[in-house]
Amino acid sequence: MSVRQWFVALLAISVLAACGSDKPAQTAEPQQPQSQPQPQPQTTQQSVASSDQPTPSATPARSQSAGAAGKEARAAAFVKQQVGTFGIVIRDRQTGAVWKAGNTTATTWTASTIKLAIATDLLERHRKGTITLDGTDRANLDKALISSDNDAATALWNRYDGPGMLGRFQSTYGMRTLSVVSGYDTFWRNLRCSAEDLQALMGYVLDKLDPADRAYLTKTLRNVAGNQRWGVWAAGSGLNPGNKDGWAQKPVGGRTVWVTHTVGFAGPGERYVVAAMYEQGASGTLDKGAHAVSDAVATYFGAPVPAKITTP
Repeated sequence: MSVRQWFVALLAISVLAACGSDKPAQTAEPQQPQSQPQPQPQTTQQSVASSDQPTPSATPARSQSAGAAGKEARAAAFVKQQVGTFGIVIRDRQTGAVWKAGNTTATTWTASTIKLAIATDLLERHRKGTITLDGTDRANLDKALISSDNDAATALWNRYDGPGMLGRFQSTYGMRTLSVVSGYDTFWRNLRCSAEDLQALMGYVLDKLDPADRAYLTKTLRNVAGNQRWGVWAAGSGLNPGNKDGWAQKPVGGRTVWVTHTVGFAGPGERYVVAAMYEQGASGTLDKGAHAVSDAVATYFGAPVPAKITTP
């Protein structure tokens, strides 16, 4: 080999060695951007999916709330349209929510709704052993509640110190504004109270009464005769309601007017306590009053209006 050939060969080997030393620099540079950005789009996508997840369930909840508010507003508007003094209270025993419309603290003649208080008092006293209800008394309880028999209620009132019950109605059952109508004897047909009082009474029965006595009353109020299938009854058979109604013509302010009241419960496990009292104006009738309290209840619970009821 000549000197020139030897020099060319040495130069070629040096160039090849120099090219090989650049490879690490070329491969390291593109690997870094590939390893870091990739997970970031995935994390963002999961976050978006997670935030979207509750949306389907949240929308129906808002719709249900809006629907309930709409029913309440329509029921309140209906009550406001009625001539006379109308008050209605509905309490949700599950959530504690209370809805009211009209004048719920105004007092008027109780009519036969007070028979529920009489029955509750007698059942409690019998359970405590202070009185003993016999077969005749039990039959009178059934008649007073199921068909709203006045003679049966009077027999129980007279036999078991009716006037002495009033203090317990007020202090124990929460009927704080219950009183005897001014100028009248202390008798079950001469009492006055408010829708708030009736709601408190029904709440006591459902929340505090002995389970066996409560079971008797709820079963009995669900099996009232045709003359009481209005009022709370208008919540609809799907809510399995029960009620004690009251209706009468009474003197108010120098004129005779109809009063039509209802107290009871509706919903699974007697969830809703319902009480409504309606003292009509001079042009009122039994039919108008019974339909008014029924339609108010039906509107609140989303049942058909006019309510399908039977009147006394």
